[in-house]
Amino acid sequence: MSSQVSLPQSLQRDLPLTALAPMQDVTNLWFMKVIAHYGSPDYFFTEYFRVNETSRLNRDILAAITENDTGRPVFAQMIGESIPDLVRTAQELCTYNIAGVDLNMGCPAPRIYRKKVGGGLLLSPEKVDRILGELRQAVNDRPLTVKMRVGFENTDTFYSILDIINRHSIDLLSLHGRTVKDMYHGPVKYDLIAEAVKRVHCPVLANGNIYSATKAQEVLSQTGAAGVMVGRWAIGNPWLFNQIRQALRGEPITPVPLVEVRNYIERLWQTPKAPNIPERARVGYLKMFLNYIALSVDAQGHFLRLMRQTQTEVELFNICDRFLLAGETKTLALAPYQGV
Repeated sequence: MSSQVSLPQSLQRDLPLTALAPMQDVTNLWFMKVIAHYGSPDYFFTEYFRVNETSRLNRDILAAITENDTGRPVFAQMIGESIPDLVRTAQELCTYNIAGVDLNMGCPAPRIYRKKVGGGLLLSPEKVDRILGELRQAVNDRPLTVKMRVGFENTDTFYSILDIINRHSIDLLSLHGRTVKDMYHGPVKYDLIAEAVKRVHCPVLANGNIYSATKAQEVLSQTGAAGVMVGRWAIGNPWLFNQIRQALRGEPITPVPLVEVRNYIERLWQTPKAPNIPERARVGYLKMFLNYIALSVDAQGHFLRLMRQTQTEVELFNICDRFLLAGETKTLALAPYQGV
């Protein structure tokens, strides 16, 4: 059994950690750079590298490591269940400038968990035990981390998997306080994150519905976690990591004028791949981000509805201008309206 490896230095030594959650089709190199422009988290995690018998390292995902100039550590996430291939991939990833290797044991997409990977692994603790044992031997000079949920459809395997995490000296656990079957719905079981904090020997990042700096503070005090991992809410508010640090330092949170949100949307539109993407596809891609931004701009849902109806760049930006450039003094809501 190898001992734990120390984690990369945080931005501010005395504050809890912040991390941007890995999100497929979102947390690419470009999005990490955009987030860094508004205020980096302590840690980034890549989209997952799919691992199987024929897998090779995905070039686009690799760019988030090799071309990353944000100055923040990047953990490389893998998803898979074939032990020899996970070991091979982990060793290959360790030849790059990664902060550590992360195993996905929480992805709730049915097409993923049906293959017994991601969240599907939570159904077989024995398999998790074998995987983490082999990975710990392969990754011994860098952090080996795990991202998981509190269970598959119940929490029957929760404590046994936490004990496995201890047995193999995992260095960091990111824990989403819902089951795989919950997807992104329903209350987050922060009490179970608090249980994990007490039980495991490594730092725990609390994950799940951390929609504001105030919420991050509440979750940290409720769970005793070492930090927070934020996913979808950072898409809607890339200023969130800075706001969390402000709140933790006891400073007032800087409001974000809607004109700045308009600049953020423009930045998302200007993705480096833009010239090669047809307009329809670009509009669709931007709408994916706007789905998370819209309700913090207009709680009534008019912006959301009208934005979704647009077909062209001109239509889409006309709607953005109408809602974001109308009132000089309007600011982004600090806590998004949760009712839609």
